[in-house]
Amino acid sequence: MTQTDRPCLAALVILILLQLIMLFSLFAGVPPHPPIATPLFGIGPFIGASVSAAIAAIVLGESRAARVLALLAVLGALVSFGPQKYLDPQFPLIWPAVIAAQLAAITVLVRLLPALSRQDA
Repeated sequence: MTQTDRPCLAALVILILLQLIMLFSLFAGVPPHPPIATPLFGIGPFIGASVSAAIAAIVLGESRAARVLALLAVLGALVSFGPQKYLDPQFPLIWPAVIAAQLAAITVLVRLLPALSRQDA
């Protein structure tokens, strides 16, 4: 990922904004919002980690660390917006966010995977 890779940067920003909006809806109690916790972790800290990874990837720019963080950010976002959401009872209310996040995730992955396979630092 480079600073001139505008589609990848835009897709990361989409993932950041969608996750923050869902987190704010949780804090405000405005439905539909994510659950407070899952069996494995609290949603707030998880979204915080995912958003932090995306922002760090943008800041780090062209490094391999940035590419790894971008991949982690995508995986984190897909926990909230992945294909499993098509089976969620709230899908009719959240489908715009799910589809936007999935398109953003695909954009990052398509642009990122060839760069991750290279061995440059």
